[in-house]
Amino acid sequence: MPLASYRPQAISDLSGRIALVTGGGTGIGLMITKGLAAAGAKVYITGRRLDVLQKVSTTLASDLGAEIIPVQMDVTDKDSIQKGKQIVAEKEGKLHILVNNAGQVGPTSPFLNNPDAPQNKDAETMGNAMFNSESVEGWKDLYAINSASIFFVTTAFLGLLAKGSEDEVNNWSSVVNITSISGVIKVAQDHFCYNSAKAAASHLTKMFATEIALKKIPVRVNAIAPGVYESEMTFDEITPEMVDKIGKGVMSTPARRPGTGEEMAGTVVYLVSKAGGFTNGQEIIIDGGYVAVNPSVV
Repeated sequence: MPLASYRPQAISDLSGRIALVTGGGTGIGLMITKGLAAAGAKVYITGRRLDVLQKVSTTLASDLGAEIIPVQMDVTDKDSIQKGKQIVAEKEGKLHILVNNAGQVGPTSPFLNNPDAPQNKDAETMGNAMFNSESVEGWKDLYAINSASIFFVTTAFLGLLAKGSEDEVNNWSSVVNITSISGVIKVAQDHFCYNSAKAAASHLTKMFATEIALKKIPVRVNAIAPGVYESEMTFDEITPEMVDKIGKGVMSTPARRPGTGEEMAGTVVYLVSKAGGFTNGQEIIIDGGYVAVNPSVV
């Protein structure tokens, strides 16, 4: 191999690649959209709020000279997913990169982390407080967007992804699921629902990678589990003092800061580019060391 093929500009180049990012207009999704576009990809961004997507696409087209296409799509609605797929199929006939990023927070029991809260005085009181403070409907809604959506969006676009893999030998199309450190740690952080839904997303990643590989379909599936990042689900700006309040761990985050957009985008670009072309069925944790010092399943 010539030395030029090892240069970052070559192994991370996404020129000619077509990407779709769910929830791509805000927060972590926007960080990812910027990274893919800056690396040369044409990016479709989806979400429920078309006005937000249109504003982002206009801004990024001006700032980066990138091609960003807004598509209104609700990842919890099968008809909406099919309409989104049809748009990409008609315009492109293929897809190279799918980032399942859409997600939200849900039911919480905010007293859990406070040992002095009256709700925690004994087993009966704590159990009743948790039972009464959360709803089955809330759990259903959160699982729909944080885990079930990964199943339905990935299966809908799988044929287009396989078609994209035909463009270049050994440069398979790629799915990246945005999970969370909340899905791999063993403390609840006040929200059993969110953490268990993200754990389901992590396992869906592994099941998809295995089943797709066993069926000899040339599509890679990986996940990224972020730690504390600035987003609509946390805060627009996170100071070092806020990191541990958001992380709600047993120990402080060693980095003592939130992650940056460049770190998030760079990890996604690695996974979907030639640099990460031999990576399949993995979940990369980018958390400033949070999982290293807190109880986890990894």
